[in-house]
Parts: sequence; C-alpha cells; structure tokens
Amino acid sequence: MTGKKELLGFWVDGAEGSKFWLRVLQELRKRGVQDVLIGCMDGLTGFPQAWKSVFPEAVVQTCVVHLIRNSLEYLSWKERKVVAQDLKPIYTAINEEQAEQALTRFEETWGKYSAIGRMWRRRWEEFRPFLAYPEEIRHLIYTTNGIEAINQQFRRAVDQRGHFTTERGALKALFVVVKRLERKWTQPIHNWSSIRQQFSILFPNRFSF
Repeated sequence: MTGKKELLGFWVDGAEGSKFWLRVLQELRKRGVQDVLIGCMDGLTGFPQAWKSVFPEAVVQTCVVHLIRNSLEYLSWKERKVVAQDLKPIYTAINEEQAEQALTRFEETWGKYSAIGRMWRRRWEEFRPFLAYPEEIRHLIYTTNGIEAINQQFRRAVDQRGHFTTERGALKALFVVVKRLERKWTQPIHNWSSIRQQFSILFPNRFSF
C-alpha cells in the first residue's frame, strides 16, 4: 500500500504447472494476502487458472513485453525493428476497439507472418484488461521485467557458487540475495500517488487509503 516493491516468497519445484502455482498462491493467502487486484504473468502453464481459483476477483493480465518478444521470434533480425513498430499501435491504443483495429491492420500488412496475429488473438482475453487502465497503471503492469531482474540476480549467485550439496544450501544463498535487494527498495514506484488514487476509483470496494 506504500507503493514499494516486496518479494513475498520464492519456491523450488521440479516443474511448473497448475498444481504448483495453486500451492504457491494458497500459501500466500494463508500467510495473509487477502486480495489481489491484478496478477501480471508471462503465460506460464496453469498460472492463470490457479490465480482465478484462489483470488477469483483478480484481473489476470499477460505481460505485454513477453507478447512482443514472442512475436519477434518469428522474424529475421532485419525485420524485427519494423514489425515491433507496427505492433506498437495495438498496445498503445486508447481502448480495446482501437486495439482490435490495429491488430487487424497488422495482420493485413504482415500476412506472411500470420502466426503473430493468431498468437495475439489467442492471448487476447489475457491482454485486453491492459487496455482499460490509465497510462500510469499500464506502465506499472506492462512487463514482468522486475521479476526477471530478481531471477537474474539469483542466477548470478548460483553461477558464482557453481553447485550446492543440498536444496537448503541453495535457498540460503538466494535468501541472502533477497535481503540485499530489499535494502535497495526504499522508494515507492514512480507516480505512486497518482496510481493509488486511480486504483481507489477503479476498485472502490477493494482498495482504499
């Protein structure tokens, strides 16, 4: 509620899936997380379903940056910059109607890469909530890069050590990384005062300050 980042936990498992994410989210709820307004994720298998089962009122929002990255995987290096520019009108549209029109124009222009348009349409239900928010909130949920930055620090710590004899030893090393990062998270996110007011309007019965 103060607008500062907080890492609520990290988990180790053999595979990701709906059962794993269900266990994670149930644990968070038991620890005191009463509500989630928006869950931003990057298309992990079973994650949206788990969110909805534990926090049914949460808006499930796909990471826009991942959509863009996945789109560019279909392309040669020479075409990526141009195609990325043509994708921009979709996620910067004022509303969903304009976004759909922009997607249709993209499909007409880049028919040879029809797989890109199909991917956006498959993910549309998880993308469209993004279009209903003001610019400040869009910027906040545009990407999961904040989480990826933490994962990068985790990988660095693991690579420096080389290997661990036990899972507990690995978790201890990662915990040290978390505590070091948390010392840097002293300031609220950019435009938090405005975002907080917008949340109170968009979620009047669930967010107050």
